[in-house]
Amino acid sequence: MKQLEKGMFARSLAGHDKGKLYIIIEADEEFVSVSDGRLRPLEKLKRKRRRHVQPGYEISGVLAARMREGLPLRNEDIRKAIQVKEV
Repeated sequence: MKQLEKGMFARSLAGHDKGKLYIIIEADEEFVSVSDGRLRPLEKLKRKRRRHVQPGYEISGVLAARMREGLPLRNEDIRKAIQVKEV
């Protein structure tokens, strides 16, 4: 299984949010915590089983730049990354 990292895109495969695009914030062996910056901000992460998300294995340039500089991710950064990806 490929390693999931902070900042990767992930699409929900199951649940009421099926098809919704998120950003992975945390990942462990069984679960991932994701955020969309709007309904699921960083303060209220969505926890999903790994098998219920399809990772994109790519990191947004906006988020990658912030992480390289050591800056924390913000909800507005996540919203912008998702908006650019969906266009």
